[in-house]
Amino acid sequence: MAEDANMMENAETVPASVDETPRASAIPQDEIDQITDDIIAALKTVYDPEIPVDVYELGLIYKVDISDDRDVVIDMTLTAPGCPVAGTMPIMVEDAVRTVEGIADVRVNMTFDPPWDPSRMSEEARVALNMF
Repeated sequence: MAEDANMMENAETVPASVDETPRASAIPQDEIDQITDDIIAALKTVYDPEIPVDVYELGLIYKVDISDDRDVVIDMTLTAPGCPVAGTMPIMVEDAVRTVEGIADVRVNMTFDPPWDPSRMSEEARVALNMF
């Protein structure tokens, strides 16, 4: 607790002119590329039970962050806030991504901002759903 307070105190004393340019990852680029490909492959194994297209191609995955500690944070949505799989879909995504070699932990955040709409679907998803 005292450590958290010290961190907050130090954070408040950081000059406003601190460079906020993204820094290079401690993970080698080829490893990031492999982990990214493996995460996408894992996400493509998760399907909405009501739609025969995976969550990645549906455009339900908004962001995937990989920290230098190899923790993965995923921001995702559903096709509608009242979707019947709202309680289970994030767990399905988390479980699938946990199978990826080289990652430490996975956390899935649900968001509805911005709301999902069909324009987020890939061409592959449109073909599968006959939505041209």
